[in-house]
Amino acid sequence: MTAIPLTDRPEFLPLYRRLYTFLRQDWDMQRTARLKEMMLQSLLRADDESDALGVLLPAMKTALITIDEIGLKQPTVCAVLLFRPVVNNEYALEEIRQLFGNEVEVILRGLLKIRQFSDKRSAVESENYMKLLLSIAEDIRVVFIMIARQLQLMREAKTAGSPQRLDLSVGSTYLYAPLAHRLGLYTIKSELEDLSLKYTDRETYDFIARKLNESKKSRDKYIREFIEPVKERLDKTGLRYDIKGRTKSIHSIHNKLKKQKIEFESIYDLFAIRVILDAPADQEKAQCWHVYSIITDMYQPNPKRLKDWLSIPKSNGYESLHITVMGPGGKWVEVQIRSKRMDEIAERGLAAHWKYKGIKEESTLDSWLSSLRESLDDSETNLSQKLTDFRLDLYDEEIFVFTPRGDLYKLPRGATVLDFAFAIHSKLGATCMSGRVNGRNVPIKHPLKSGDQVEINTSTHQTPKQDWLNFVVTSKARTKIRQLLKEEAGKQVDIAKETLSRRMKNRKIEVDDAHLMQLIKKLRYKTVTDFYADIASEKMDVNWVIDRYLELENRENEGRETHQLLSAENFTLKTPPQEFRSSDELVIDQNLTGIDYRLAKCCNPIFGDDIFGFVSTQGIKIHRVSCPNAQDLFSRFGYRVLKARWSGTTGSSSYTIVLRVIGNDQINIVANLISIISKEEGVQMRSISIDSNDGLFQGNISVTLANTSMLEQLIRKLKAVKGVKSVTRLN
Repeated sequence: MTAIPLTDRPEFLPLYRRLYTFLRQDWDMQRTARLKEMMLQSLLRADDESDALGVLLPAMKTALITIDEIGLKQPTVCAVLLFRPVVNNEYALEEIRQLFGNEVEVILRGLLKIRQFSDKRSAVESENYMKLLLSIAEDIRVVFIMIARQLQLMREAKTAGSPQRLDLSVGSTYLYAPLAHRLGLYTIKSELEDLSLKYTDRETYDFIARKLNESKKSRDKYIREFIEPVKERLDKTGLRYDIKGRTKSIHSIHNKLKKQKIEFESIYDLFAIRVILDAPADQEKAQCWHVYSIITDMYQPNPKRLKDWLSIPKSNGYESLHITVMGPGGKWVEVQIRSKRMDEIAERGLAAHWKYKGIKEESTLDSWLSSLRESLDDSETNLSQKLTDFRLDLYDEEIFVFTPRGDLYKLPRGATVLDFAFAIHSKLGATCMSGRVNGRNVPIKHPLKSGDQVEINTSTHQTPKQDWLNFVVTSKARTKIRQLLKEEAGKQVDIAKETLSRRMKNRKIEVDDAHLMQLIKKLRYKTVTDFYADIASEKMDVNWVIDRYLELENRENEGRETHQLLSAENFTLKTPPQEFRSSDELVIDQNLTGIDYRLAKCCNPIFGDDIFGFVSTQGIKIHRVSCPNAQDLFSRFGYRVLKARWSGTTGSSSYTIVLRVIGNDQINIVANLISIISKEEGVQMRSISIDSNDGLFQGNISVTLANTSMLEQLIRKLKAVKGVKSVTRLN
């Protein structure tokens, strides 16, 4: 087999040179050459050049992301490059360990575990999602590689089809962006979110991008006006620094528009000013506070918006000082002050910690990973509850509280006295009766604030209660409370079983397990445990249960002879309902048709729209990919999202949509609009409402039609009417 001429490909050589240079920084020539030889042998086994490129180039790009944007070392890069050859059984893990060391083998083993259940959409599906999280908790570098791979796929997805882009976008919004956020990879998190919005709601993405571009000159001018006097003052101090303005991400601006329900022009914090100090490690904080004093002397600060992550860094290692000051023209401006080391950690996350002496690898992640494993290993906990617990832990903002001795604990915002008790020790949480916050007695559900000093009051008579789960917010507290409640319930169930058995023996009744199970089902209990729990809590009288058991047994005995006389001739096999119907306009998931669904009212999808299915409590609902609620559904409930597509080329049903028309208030314009709609074949007008003010009219027109092609044609014709300024489809 001849070598594949990859060196003729323009994209190959630059990637190869950068990777080779990086590997040689820490590896000797022999080890680097061995990796190169193994990669070449793998390429020679490929059927053709396109196969080879399809495997090698994405791996090289992913490896460079782990280097340039995360800051990982040679073992991680080696694992990324050798993953596909190992999957193809070209090399054994033992051989990899002997050649490249234990670290490479450990990372590859984690990646192989993930591959077992991460095909298709498994990364955001139920139990497979849980397995994925358990695997990544074993070695944090596996998480970094997953994030890098997802980013590489998202960057390449611009040429992919709509279903693939939707899959990638849901995975990015639901899993990978939160993971990147939790690990401090803010730049990657923002890019994943921006690309997800771009692929699922291009109209909104383009609108914000266009607005940012239109306001760029005035924004840059304002940043210069703000920075110049600050630079003059800083230059006199002799500090070494860099100062710049940075525009916020499109996705974050989109969230502000949605949450605050304001126009783009009303957003005041489109950008942040960043001061980055080149300071020795022992002077970092002092220099940051020096800059703070200079800026707040020049511009009026907003004390409510001071965020001090210098004194107490975030759990993911983030350190910075954030202030908001009144800039020129009475505009609020956010200023971030940090050192070069802090900035690298802010941009590249926890991986950047490993560069600096005196900081243990993964030390800031230990407690989070430990909590994650404990939560996910709890096999009895409801799956959806596990997902909720995990996602809350990913995105939580933090508060800082103290014990009476001054020990510091970091908790998510909204944490209660009971959460604090469980954070210290499970036994303390289980026996917590109340608390003293800053010397004042408070109940266990009292929410804590940063700076609170908390003392826990306990009682040997206290035991966990079911309602505790309604107000604790930490996964550690929730997990431990559920475990303790189950243990207590188990004890009560054992007592109830023994009581029922003893009473049966006293009445000389031989218990038939099959009849007992029938009785439990007849009483509509979902589990045997629930049945015994009600006996233990005296919701059901034991003697009443025994009487019902005897009634059931007697009926069974009476009916047995009758049942024996029945023959097969008396039974007919029912024809199962057909799963597929040719008339269906919709195909859900892979190839499922004939499934009941509803069209979501929030976005009113019609035939031809890019759509997805969402499993709700009312069944499957169909949303447009550009639905205003889509990003929220992806980020919070990604595991409920299903693929969906229209079958055929044209719709046979009628769909109702509303058009928003804005134009000059002139004679006959409304009549002309109505005339066009009435003449359009297959389109019927249902209602129209018009408002007129200061020479402009705004109106909502409701119409029914069959598909997006008819809608686009109608919009084109309405826009052509003289005096019409815009025609847009409402959600």
